[in-house]
Amino acid sequence: MQKFITAKEVAEILNISLSLAYKIVRNLNIELEKMGYFTVHGKVNRKYFEKKFLFEEG
Repeated sequence: MQKFITAKEVAEILNISLSLAYKIVRNLNIELEKMGYFTVHGKVNRKYFEKKFLFEEG
């Protein structure tokens, strides 16, 4: 499994438009940057995405 999820994948998972998915990815990356992490434009850490959208197991 890839460590990063693309905006296209976010759009498919959440069944939303690609433009909204990019906004979500951008906002999640801003949160990560504030915590001191490096980010990649158009992609977000998969585990962080799953945590924020309550997809984590447990």
